[in-house]
Amino acid sequence: MSLRGPIISIEDDADDQYLLKSVLDEMKIPNTVHFFNNGLEALQYLEVTTEQPFLILCDINMPIMNGLELRQRIDSEEYLKRKSIPFVFLSTSGSPKLVEEAYASTIQGYYQKASGFDAFRQQIELIVEYWKSCLHPNNFTVSSK
Repeated sequence: MSLRGPIISIEDDADDQYLLKSVLDEMKIPNTVHFFNNGLEALQYLEVTTEQPFLILCDINMPIMNGLELRQRIDSEEYLKRKSIPFVFLSTSGSPKLVEEAYASTIQGYYQKASGFDAFRQQIELIVEYWKSCLHPNNFTVSSK
């Protein structure tokens, strides 16, 4: 994790991407945001980037590769696992079964997307501020491939 690194958003809904971008802009978050429509696109980026992302915000239900599959792949690849990128699910689904499945992996949070701009903004502020304040191994060193 790098406080200046990009925020990775894996979200297949264009409206939700726009909402997140609007919230981050309003919050004046300086981090670049990279949007991906599914887990496979994000995985391909993460496997080759030399950037140390600040945070991954991931939907759970997506085509091609869903959020759970992406998390499993990150955990199974030593290079990505060593990066220790904070991984938070942000999904419209609050199904107890999905929440349980998600926490069986090594995620750092699961949020059901709030409805309404102000409530969603509060969620994003909470997540971002937490990770900005949190001590993390990658605040001190950046993993190399």
